[in-house]
Amino acid sequence: MSVLIYVLIGVALTYVALVLKWRFMSFGSQQPADYAAGPIFNIRERFNGPIICEGVIYGPTGRVTSRFVADFDASWDGNVGTMTESFQYDSGTTQERVWTLTLGNEGAIKADAPDLVGSGVGRQEGSAVLLNYRIKLPPEAGGHVLDTTDWMYLMANGSIMNRSQFRKFGIKVAELVATMRPRTDVYAGE
Repeated sequence: MSVLIYVLIGVALTYVALVLKWRFMSFGSQQPADYAAGPIFNIRERFNGPIICEGVIYGPTGRVTSRFVADFDASWDGNVGTMTESFQYDSGTTQERVWTLTLGNEGAIKADAPDLVGSGVGRQEGSAVLLNYRIKLPPEAGGHVLDTTDWMYLMANGSIMNRSQFRKFGIKVAELVATMRPRTDVYAGE
């Protein structure tokens, strides 16, 4: 009987250690206030006009499962922005998305897109933007609904680094890493 107690205590301590690690020492432990110092990520300035995005998607094993290049175009009417995204994946497939971003008080952000379940919420503070939302994958990708944590960080040269994690039942199933920067060649006779 005493061996069972030690096993149960060991399992409980392992669980507590994993929860503490996730809460205080992982991607999920970040808070917008962590980035209050430094350059200001003004979402209306950075997501305005044509933008080029390049990235990779990692599967649950940590291996790259997809690469993409995307053209974005964003514009604002007061505190409401519209950003169209056109993705080209290395598999040859394409994807289109239109975001509506609504800015609220003290950096609050509401995000809507046709493939979201409900609205996303987030905030901009200092040099970072956080968005949390639930996204429904297209049928050819399984149609799953994933919980998404999307962090964007303003770099010193004005580029944006994006890191997103996608979870199903709390388990990470994919991660995206991408860069975004103003597209300067769009009007250069393409």
